Amino acid sequence: MKTLCAALALTCVFLAGCNTMAGAGKDIQTGGQKLENSADNAKQKM
Repeated sequence: MKTLCAALALTCVFLAGCNTMAGAGKDIQTGGQKLENSADNAKQKM
């Protein structure tokens, strides 16, 4: 029973970690796109 509880707890932690990293990846990707757009706009003004 303890093994089952430990396995369930580890599974929950693992899944939460995956969702956290996926969210961070999306945030970084969005930031990169905005930076790229700003650079393109600055380049066009020159």
